[in-house]
Amino acid sequence: MNTCMRSIVQIAAGAATVFITGCATTPAPTEQMAVARAAVADADASGAATYDAVDIRNAHDKLDAATIALGAHDYDKARRYAEEAEADANLAATRTRSLKTQRAVAEVRESLRALRAEISRSGS
Repeated sequence: MNTCMRSIVQIAAGAATVFITGCATTPAPTEQMAVARAAVADADASGAATYDAVDIRNAHDKLDAATIALGAHDYDKARRYAEEAEADANLAATRTRSLKTQRAVAEVRESLRALRAEISRSGS
């Protein structure tokens, strides 16, 4: 192959690489955005604003940042923020449910204590 032909092949190969790379952009993280929105909504519904305000606020802030990044077509950043929002929301929901369960257990124990005291007074 002569030098001219070799140069043409190299240029064509380079152009093809640039074209392929340009077409291989990151897809919009629509599924991750939907999952993050659902996780935040679940945490909100669980009462996280009352029981874990810091983590649910972080989840909302990161979901907002993901939405902004998505609008700017910065899909890598949008995906990262959406994943972080989901994690923060799941943490907030789990902590909220745990605290509610702990309070319910404490109420049951107090009721049992009061019932035992009543039985003790009645039996004496």
